[in-house]
Amino acid sequence: EKFEINMSQYNESEMEISKNRTKALNNMERVQIQDWIDAQDVKYYPMGMNYWVNIENLEQKARKNNGDKVSYQYTIYDFDRTKLYDATLGNTDVIFGRFKEMDAVEDVIRYLQKGEEAEILVPSVLAYGTYGDGKKISNDMPLIIKVKVL
Repeated sequence: EKFEINMSQYNESEMEISKNRTKALNNMERVQIQDWIDAQDVKYYPMGMNYWVNIENLEQKARKNNGDKVSYQYTIYDFDRTKLYDATLGNTDVIFGRFKEMDAVEDVIRYLQKGEEAEILVPSVLAYGTYGDGKKISNDMPLIIKVKVL
């Protein structure tokens, strides 16, 4: 007799396993980040997109639309506040809706005015996820990102 595997079933369970792993990891990270926040002097506020920012009521401010241009820079740290890249990253005259950055970075920049800065706490699922960036950011690594609109 020939032994056959139903691949559609296999792939579905693989996806289910992956989805559950991501969900469990995200829940665990959120608890760890909340514990970290509780130990800080600075207050951080949860955003609808599932990250935290050090500005209260940010989502009540005007939000820039797709098509608007912005210049910004940011620095990436781990949760020990170790800077992961010496160079400040950023872009000039980028159009919202065509960002190549992390969604959380784009989202926070939409609320910031010229010259404003924010510090965001980003769970790994919103940062570089399961794979990291192949350089200094390892897999499943939550990040602290300092963003400034130029």
